[in-house]
Amino acid sequence: MEAKELLETNQYLAFKLEDEVFAFDISKVREVLEFDTVTKVPQTPAMMKGVINLRGSVVPVVDMRVKFEMGESEKTVNTVIIIIEITLDGESIMMGALVDSVKEVMDLDTEHIEPPPSIGLQLNTEFIRGMGKQGDQFIIILDIEKIFSSEELEFVEQTSQQNSSEAVA
Repeated sequence: MEAKELLETNQYLAFKLEDEVFAFDISKVREVLEFDTVTKVPQTPAMMKGVINLRGSVVPVVDMRVKFEMGESEKTVNTVIIIIEITLDGESIMMGALVDSVKEVMDLDTEHIEPPPSIGLQLNTEFIRGMGKQGDQFIIILDIEKIFSSEELEFVEQTSQQNSSEAVA
């Protein structure tokens, strides 16, 4: 009897933006919240929906549809905020990702994940970790650390710190 090679399986949190399915590595997801009230912060980029209070911490919320140029999110009963943790310069930043709905936590074998498509020089696909396939549906697996530019992440961090200090004052 031959020993079979073990397949590496990764868990992802799948979510929807319009009709497309995206996924984050589950190890970067801290929790999923119902979309409630977000406090708008003046003079922030369009993708910044605002900030929320998460157990005493100020957490910036980014509209993923705006980030991916898919239009602004409409609030529905399924709209949620996925709290994710991103590392910037060795420091962890908590951030909310506003999405249309959460689909499921799924296991994907590495053999079911293809490399990102090579679309050409015009489109930046370096934030796509791979293309998963479940049945006949493609899942765009995102690399959380590469979705946002370092300038965007620094802005998110500053917004979070500024609003935290104002809340204390």
